[in-house]
Amino acid sequence: MFGRGEAGVCPADRMTERKLRSRSISAAILSWCCGLFLLLVVAQQPARAQSCNFTVDNVDFGDVDLASGQSYTVTATLNVTCWGTANRWVIFCPNINAGSGGVGAGGDPRYMTQGTTRLNYNLYRPGTSTIWGSYGWPHPPRPPVFGIYLRGSSWFGFASGSTTIEARIQPGQTNLPAGDYYSTFGSSETYFEYDYYDSGVWCGNMPSPSVAHPYFQVHARNVPACSVSATDLDFGTVGVLNSAVDTTNTISVRCTAGTSYQIGLSGGNAGATDPTQRKMSNNGREITYGIYTDAARTQGWGDSLGINTVSGTGNGSTQNYTGYGRVPAQATPPAGTYTDTIIVTLTY
Repeated sequence: MFGRGEAGVCPADRMTERKLRSRSISAAILSWCCGLFLLLVVAQQPARAQSCNFTVDNVDFGDVDLASGQSYTVTATLNVTCWGTANRWVIFCPNINAGSGGVGAGGDPRYMTQGTTRLNYNLYRPGTSTIWGSYGWPHPPRPPVFGIYLRGSSWFGFASGSTTIEARIQPGQTNLPAGDYYSTFGSSETYFEYDYYDSGVWCGNMPSPSVAHPYFQVHARNVPACSVSATDLDFGTVGVLNSAVDTTNTISVRCTAGTSYQIGLSGGNAGATDPTQRKMSNNGREITYGIYTDAARTQGWGDSLGINTVSGTGNGSTQNYTGYGRVPAQATPPAGTYTDTIIVTLTY
């Protein structure tokens, strides 16, 4: 059997064992084999050509919000079934190349694409930051090496098992537009070679391996998403309202790149339909004020879409807008703190 760290130990914690029964033939354990190994001497039967079948689940990140700047992680399952001469090890090397989206220098990152736009991600050995690579590309990362032991009768051996491929979208890709991103694997992009284990046979050094090219696809959908926040509009402390009092606040928007949006400001607690005639109140007393889109304070900022809202297009980063507030000259009410609540609505 194969070992890691000590001869004769075949760790099974990296793989999933699946027991199958056929004429009392039990399934072998598919094992992670990364280090030195020892082949136990067994009685040799007449050699039968080994044959293996591989399937790889599609790697689907589903809907993601890249404008948030976060990373995403999903997993997929690699399944293998092998048969051949009983009581023999089959060694296999699941080489996974760049995929149709391509790969960066050194094997990191791989890319999913939407037209000419690239989304960075990569494939990893499960639970690690070790890139799942290939002996067939010019980059350093290599694939994990697996062995599967064919148990059975004197004339027939069989085994099956599975392992996990981990995939991660890298964080900080806030400027990518919405849409579907893909990379496909198959043909030359997957090169799974396998053979009976024998002295000197190892990944990258198989004299006459059998080869399989399982197909799978990597996909992520960047959905349009937005967030909005605002600072308070504070006019400070004022004595007599015999002249206009001006102040400003900031409204911050972050939307997926290419996403069109409109920012609307409600009429406040008084439900003002004219954005220049909002009311701050204190125990039934009121102060009239307005919020404007321009520094000259001529264009009221309301919530009628396409009429008095502010429009923009997301770029994946935070975009700031200034609200220009004004309390016009008016009769001064009794002293006190006057407030209003404005709801900011982002439509996209």
